[in-house]
Amino acid sequence: MSTAPKPQPVSADPVHVDSKHYTIDAENNRVRVIRARYGPREKSVMHGHRSLVAVFLTSNNGRFTFPDGRTEERRWKAGMIMPAEEHLPENLSDNPLEVVLIELK
Repeated sequence: MSTAPKPQPVSADPVHVDSKHYTIDAENNRVRVIRARYGPREKSVMHGHRSLVAVFLTSNNGRFTFPDGRTEERRWKAGMIMPAEEHLPENLSDNPLEVVLIELK
């Protein structure tokens, strides 16, 4: 059973719509550094990111659901560069997930 907040409009800022999982570590005029923490099997809400570098602190796999309803399972590795996209992430692992997201402005 998920304890995720209610779904939000597409392109919503994850820090604003899912403060349980997303917090800002630092921000300036060039980048915003966000830390995301998910417990085992936890799920977020639909939100969007700018292009970013994701530094995964844990190895995990999960599912992204996109605004059109399409889903994609992914394995996360340290230092991935991800495109700007809207998605609803879900940790499919029985382990916690922690990632530092460096959004490029």
